[in-house]
Amino acid sequence: MNRVAVLVAVLFSVVVSVDAGHAQSSKAAVEKLYILNCGEGLAGDISRWSPGVNEGKSMDFVDSCYLIKHAQGWLLWDTGVADAVAAMPSGLAPSDPKSVHWRRPKTLAAQLDQLGVKPSDIKAMAVSHTHPDHVGNVEMFPAVMLYVQKAEYDWPGANNTPRFKPEHPVTKLEGDRDLFGDGSVIILSTPGHTPGHQSLLVKLPNTGAVVLSGDAAHFKENWDNRRVPSNNVDKEQTLASMQKISDVLTREKAQLWINHDKAQRDSLKMAPEFYD
Repeated sequence: MNRVAVLVAVLFSVVVSVDAGHAQSSKAAVEKLYILNCGEGLAGDISRWSPGVNEGKSMDFVDSCYLIKHAQGWLLWDTGVADAVAAMPSGLAPSDPKSVHWRRPKTLAAQLDQLGVKPSDIKAMAVSHTHPDHVGNVEMFPAVMLYVQKAEYDWPGANNTPRFKPEHPVTKLEGDRDLFGDGSVIILSTPGHTPGHQSLLVKLPNTGAVVLSGDAAHFKENWDNRRVPSNNVDKEQTLASMQKISDVLTREKAQLWINHDKAQRDSLKMAPEFYD
């Protein structure tokens, strides 16, 4: 009987220690998520993003980057409008007057510095897609591993130029990726806006799950009505990606953060405040 009691006690202590260790690692996965101001703009005619609707209507746009502190290191999601725009008194005017006239009230570099994070502290970087308002500061982190869909990386830029410097370290994805291998940060392949557009699912211990949707939709009205911008590369892929995100939101009981939606952005906490 004594031997049985000892065996039970040993097994119990092992189970408790394993459960405690599992709980500790789960708790430590994603520690903080910061929203950084990566651009403020005015869209000249938002019917560009909602064909046949809102003709001639202008709208304030915002552009966010997201800094995620994970137990394995810092991750930067999107890099925003180029910091150089901050020095332009009139901002960066678009060639198409219907598009967005961007300004940069705060540089990415200054916001990282405020948080005590050096560019060399960033361990991984991913971009939703390769439009300039999302990749404007990629080369601020020349040695950081970049996670991007292969379809996006291989998509020719203007005059068939590469979208990234060939020497920049890159991991070319072909679908979803559990970035840290613990289910806490998952890149979601959501093509349609561009050939290799992607979104990000982040599971925070207190806030819960959040999907950073990139440009899968540009503002809430378009998301609610499943409107597809006329300049998207593939309408059917876009709609399928919206449905995929919707399914993730339901499954994970997640919030949807729409990158360019100013009304939503203004309701969220900006760095140096954070979500945990």
